[in-house]
Amino acid sequence: MRTALLRRRDFISLVGGATTWPITTRAQQPNRMRRIGALMNFSESNPQSRNRVTAFEQSIEKLGWTIGRNVLIDYRWYMGDDERARAATAELLRLSPDVILANSVGAVRAAQQATRTVPIVFTAVSEPVAQGFVSGLAHPGANITGFTNLEPSVGGKWLELLKEIAPRVTHVAFIFNPQSSPVTSQFIRSAEVAAPKFALETVEAPVQQAAEIEAVMARIGQEPGGGLILPPDTFTSSQHKLIVDQASRYQLPAIYAFREFTAAGGLVSYGPDVTDQFRWAAAYVDRIFRGEKPGDLPVQQPTKFELVINLKTAKALGLNVPLQLQQIADEVIE
Repeated sequence: MRTALLRRRDFISLVGGATTWPITTRAQQPNRMRRIGALMNFSESNPQSRNRVTAFEQSIEKLGWTIGRNVLIDYRWYMGDDERARAATAELLRLSPDVILANSVGAVRAAQQATRTVPIVFTAVSEPVAQGFVSGLAHPGANITGFTNLEPSVGGKWLELLKEIAPRVTHVAFIFNPQSSPVTSQFIRSAEVAAPKFALETVEAPVQQAAEIEAVMARIGQEPGGGLILPPDTFTSSQHKLIVDQASRYQLPAIYAFREFTAAGGLVSYGPDVTDQFRWAAAYVDRIFRGEKPGDLPVQQPTKFELVINLKTAKALGLNVPLQLQQIADEVIE
C-alpha cells in the first residue's frame, strides 16, 4: 500500500497567541531524575501507539531531556478499558511520577479520580470543560491541562464529507459508547441540525461491547442507503479494527474522527492529528518540570484538521472520490 502525503497543515493555534515554545535543547538541565507516567490508549504493538511514543520521546529529547539519564518514562496501556485504566493509574502513582501523560478520556478520568496533586497533561480529549476535567480553557485551574479533540460543530462537516463521497447514503448512524464518550450527544445534535441540508437522517447507535458493535453493523447493513459516523470515543477507538472490518463486510461508507481507522482500512477520517499533540504535550511536560503549574497552562484547541482518504477502500465500496477532495486531503492512501 502506497501512502502519498499531499499537503501538511499546521495543527496548533495557541490560546491568545502569547505562548511560544522553544524546540532546541536548553542548557543547565536539573540534576534530579524526573519521571513521567504515560497512560496510553490502544495496545503497545499498535502502529499509532508507536508513532505517538516516538513523537513524544523525540520532542522531550529536543527540549534537552535524555531518557534514562535525567528522565524516565513508564508506559501503561489500557486499551479503552476503564477498569484497566484505573489499575494502570494506581501502578503509575506508586512509581511517584512528576507528571502523568493521559491519552484520551478514560485515562484522564482515571488519573483525575486518583490524584488531585500530580500534574496531568492530556491528549485527544473532547470538551474537557463539559466533562469536568478543567474549569476553563484559558485557565484550567487544578492539576490538569492538555490538548483537545474536535468541537461538536464538526458533526455537520462529517455529513457533508460522507454525502460528497457516497451520495447514495440516506441515513447515518452515530456509533458511540455513552459511558466512555458522554459528550457525543453534542456532536449528534450538530449533525441533526445540518442533516436536512444534505437530505440525510441521523440515528444514534450506542454500544458498550464488541458484540453490540457487530449487531449494530449488521442491522444497518441490511438496509440500503446506510452510512456510519464514528465520533471521538475511547471505546470505539480501541475497537477500530473490528469496526473497519464490519464496515467492509456490510459495505457501509463511514467517516471516522481519527486516522487510525483509515490506516486500518476505513474510508475517510477527518479530525486532529493526535500524534502531533504528543509533540506539543512534551513541551507542556517540560514547562511543568521547570516549575510552571498545569492550571496556568491554557488548554489548546485544534484549528486545522487532518483529512485522510483511503482510495483502496473507496474502490472496494464502488465509490468515486471527487478529485477536488483528493487534492485537498492531507493524505491519500492508495
